[in-house]
Amino acid sequence: MQTIIETVQPYVSTIATAVVGVLVTFILAGLNTLKVKANAWLDAHTTDVQREVIHKVAGEAFALAQTTFKDAGGVRKMQEALQYASLRLTEQGIVVSPTELQAVIEKAYLEYRAKTKTVLATEAQPSEEAIQAAAKEAVSGLAAKLNEFLAQATAEVSPSKVQPETIQEPAGSAQVPIATE
Repeated sequence: MQTIIETVQPYVSTIATAVVGVLVTFILAGLNTLKVKANAWLDAHTTDVQREVIHKVAGEAFALAQTTFKDAGGVRKMQEALQYASLRLTEQGIVVSPTELQAVIEKAYLEYRAKTKTVLATEAQPSEEAIQAAAKEAVSGLAAKLNEFLAQATAEVSPSKVQPETIQEPAGSAQVPIATE
């Protein structure tokens, strides 16, 4: 028995080493796939966070240009906003092309305009109380005109001019009762 074990042992050892090598290869391949997916997720997540930062900085740049350079023209305001935003983003290590940065600042401007139009439209709409007061005034005016019209109509037709009209039965007509059984 000893001789069989000694003879088979190098083969068993080789097979065990090969199986362990195959398992390690599969484990490493799985870890590499996991690493690739984790890096892709991290890159995507970082990009989303950076975009949020870019949008916030662009909003700040627009607000700064809008308030600081009130009397300046649109081109000057855009230049100042671009300068501020590129400086802030560079400080945070985010690289953005000038065209991309201008687009984000323009978006902030359009969002600002949309919000101000909404606020102005809301303020321009009359309140519920004002609507009710206007409706009551319109109904009162209508009632007054109706009373005036009725007064004129009754004044034109006086009681002395009205003669009762008698209805005569046509000749040959008679009322016959209907018998029901």
